[in-house]
Amino acid sequence: MCVSGEVASRFGVLWLQAGACGGCSMAFLDHGRRGVFADLEAFGIDLLWHPSLSEATGEEVVEILQGIVDGRVPLDALVVEGTVLTAPNGTGRFQMLAGTGASLLDWIRRLAPKARHIVAVGSCAAFGGIPAASPDPGEGVGLQYDGIDRGGALGAGHRGTAGLPVVNVAGCAPHPGWIVETLIALAAGDLAATDLDALGRPKFFADHLAHHGCSRNEFYEFKASAEVASDRGCLMEHLGCKATQAVGDCNQRAWNGSGSCTDGGYACIACTSPEFERARGFLATPKIAGIPVGLPLDMPKAWFMALAALSKSATPKRVRLNAVKDHVVVPPGRAKRWGAEGGDG
Repeated sequence: MCVSGEVASRFGVLWLQAGACGGCSMAFLDHGRRGVFADLEAFGIDLLWHPSLSEATGEEVVEILQGIVDGRVPLDALVVEGTVLTAPNGTGRFQMLAGTGASLLDWIRRLAPKARHIVAVGSCAAFGGIPAASPDPGEGVGLQYDGIDRGGALGAGHRGTAGLPVVNVAGCAPHPGWIVETLIALAAGDLAATDLDALGRPKFFADHLAHHGCSRNEFYEFKASAEVASDRGCLMEHLGCKATQAVGDCNQRAWNGSGSCTDGGYACIACTSPEFERARGFLATPKIAGIPVGLPLDMPKAWFMALAALSKSATPKRVRLNAVKDHVVVPPGRAKRWGAEGGDG
């Protein structure tokens, strides 16, 4: 992502962890060869406090929080990781911030009006995520969404003082680059409302599908499908892969140096989408009369079925054989030795 603006001054970020597993912070730490703190420093971003990464604790933290509320400490970005727990009955006392006598929900609502930007890191903070799945004893919501419905902890109309709605860096967990590049763009003044999609996700990753760049795309094109998790074929038809429906450039940038979910043989579960956690049988494709229910976002079902039938009729034997193996059994250009129809060179 190119940043054209310049960071005029230090950009203060406060990071809070709500109902979270810590996976988003782990992703954050995995950013960059130089390390995430070197990259933040290079762009003038100060991490005012992070509950897992900062040395400050106890009264020191309370002083930082109160200083922001009082206006003594400028806050450029309030980052929240994890589901905002509102139980019982909207009080938020299900999750108290130790030593303050107030819930994390209360603190988020006190701090948000002081922040130039509010960033939800991860699908839990964005939409509710895993902790909001049934039976949901914590009454979890996102910052500006409750599942697919607008509202959440801050309300549908909330805006940062700079004018943006909550920026939803969705994912479970998000790619490290999505998190850091969003903060850099905000610090540089290069993220506008038009740079967010309809769900508040930055378009630099949300204008792509996880399907784009998938190493299994040859198998997808010929509808040569994996039958078990260790197979090399396309995971969509039988094993629940939602990459053709899920936003994210997951297969166009390496995760932790290399790879992605589908590279590792695990189906895409559309974790950047609201209510992905409500699915059942993640690794099995729901079907009606043998036809997958979830089809590519921008293709009419009739067209897809017609193209799928044509593709399967033209599948080279090399592709069909390799799809149901855990390694290449027929390399390109040698399929004729195996009696393959359709000619593989």
